[in-house]
Amino acid sequence: MRPDDANVAGNVHGGTILKMIEEAGVIISTRHCNSQNGERCVAALARVERTDFLSPMCIGEVAHVSAEITYTSKHSVEVQVHVMSENILTGTKKLTNKATLWYVPLSLKNVDKVLEVPPIVYTRQELEEEGRKRYEAQKLERMETKWRNGDIVQPVLSPEPNTVSYSQSSLIHLVGPSDCTLHGFVHGGVTMKLMDEVAGIVAARHCKTNIVTASVDAINFHDKIRKGCVITISGRMTFTSNKSMEIEVLVDADPVVDNSQKRYRAASAFFTYVSLNQEGKPLPVPQLVPETEDEKKRFEDGKGRYLQMKAKRQAHTEPQP
Repeated sequence: MRPDDANVAGNVHGGTILKMIEEAGVIISTRHCNSQNGERCVAALARVERTDFLSPMCIGEVAHVSAEITYTSKHSVEVQVHVMSENILTGTKKLTNKATLWYVPLSLKNVDKVLEVPPIVYTRQELEEEGRKRYEAQKLERMETKWRNGDIVQPVLSPEPNTVSYSQSSLIHLVGPSDCTLHGFVHGGVTMKLMDEVAGIVAARHCKTNIVTASVDAINFHDKIRKGCVITISGRMTFTSNKSMEIEVLVDADPVVDNSQKRYRAASAFFTYVSLNQEGKPLPVPQLVPETEDEKKRFEDGKGRYLQMKAKRQAHTEPQP
């Protein structure tokens, strides 16, 4: 990890780690989907499940990224990725990230054609059954996120501190060849890195301290982004607890070279950030002040997600009878 991979405090950007995770996932899934004779394809990222940042990674450490295919349906591949950091001076290694990604194979001849996935061999029958349950759950959640596709972030003049409008931010990016796959569509990792950058700006504007990514809720890729598009990545604060901030990030694509297609929602996700002092210890977060009815509703929805995840963590840490 080099200085341009990290923030001013030396912590590696969450977006940099997400990009590495996606690169590992697309390699293993593309390799698997081309393991049998037939039409050649490239795997495209469809969804990233919740990803927790278990431990910070710093400049000078070496990142080890490993990926494994854990389930295949007829048209999709589930990949689980682990990230380890290594201090090459002391030899210390630690787990920094665990992530689950879903890919679909797209034909090299026709990008709109989804090919069938070669099945994997399971060592135990229950592994296939558990994978099928995860597949059905993520499929349902993807459908539930589509209702937000018409929502947009509007700028506000002279906003008050600690309001949604005060910290909301946008980034505009022209998609070039280096951002794209063999198909001419944006790599999922590139999109995730830009989303994390915007979320980080929102968090920093809100608390004005060093901030780091704590987790990323499921990232849904609603549609492909083609080379030459102008994408707008917008972020806004939706909820704050005592020590964390939830930021919603929306990605809209504008195909400026194609007048026949209108602007559309390409991806959406929720990022969670924490504020740190100079010693890397968590700091209290200024409480968000929702003003409009929509902001109050998003705040309550965020609170529900926060309490649900808190309950899950407590269930995992409680001793089993």
